[in-house]
Amino acid sequence: MKKDYKFNQYYKSLNVFSIALILLSLIFLIFKGLNYGVDFKGGTLIEIRVETDKPDIEVLRSSFNKMNLGKISIKNFGSDNDFVVKFKRDELNDPEFIENLQRNLSQELTQDFSFRRVENVGPKVSSELLKAGVTAICLSLMAMLIYIWIRFEWQFSVGAIAALFHDVIITLGIFSALSLEINLSIVAAVLTIVGYSMNDTVVIYDRVRENLKKYSDIKIFDLTNLSINETLSRTIITSSTTLLALLSIFLFGGEILKGFSLAMILGVILGTYSSIFIANPLLVFFKVSQKTVLKEDN
Repeated sequence: MKKDYKFNQYYKSLNVFSIALILLSLIFLIFKGLNYGVDFKGGTLIEIRVETDKPDIEVLRSSFNKMNLGKISIKNFGSDNDFVVKFKRDELNDPEFIENLQRNLSQELTQDFSFRRVENVGPKVSSELLKAGVTAICLSLMAMLIYIWIRFEWQFSVGAIAALFHDVIITLGIFSALSLEINLSIVAAVLTIVGYSMNDTVVIYDRVRENLKKYSDIKIFDLTNLSINETLSRTIITSSTTLLALLSIFLFGGEILKGFSLAMILGVILGTYSSIFIANPLLVFFKVSQKTVLKEDN
């Protein structure tokens, strides 16, 4: 016999917690903002390989700092010998800049090295990428809104969009609070979070609608809890297997994939949480009943 978990007992307390998290995230986003990477604010990205058994990242950072390039970000990715160097510079049209950089670096480093990739992103291109990223997120949210509005009654639609808003805002708020870099891969992660969050919510909402038609004597407060328990095994299996894959990427995928995998991990956890404790309490708030569903079907 399956155990019946009383999720509905925590609706109010966890709603207060979620509102506090959203407000805190908005404060960080408004007053601190996001830490945009080279993709969105322009600059130079260099992939460098150092030919030594145990290259020291601090030696590499010290060598670049001596060149007066401004704020520099150096991260290891892939193998221990590969690094990504990012810095912002205004003049991108100097054809001799990279050659001079290699020459100066060879004087500072005792190990052999090679530039495997060099990318320059100008201010115009970076602003266009930022605009495209924001547009992509907005269009996906709009498409989800239209789908859920057609698929369900308006009470369900509001709940699904609220859960979606909750997941995206808190994820971006955490990135803002920790000053984690926002690049194109994070935009891809946010778009994936949008789809994942909506899928989780729709699964439970489908069961709620079925149960509303089946049980006329159960109030929505208890019926949402019944529906969550009936879909719980599916939710746990889907979330846990996805998290295992993402944790593997986060731990073993190298520095270059850490931001993307972290955003996805946050999205999966928040999406699972919001589908239970954000989407369903709103159905209780709107006092959804069997009449609500039957009225729409007719």
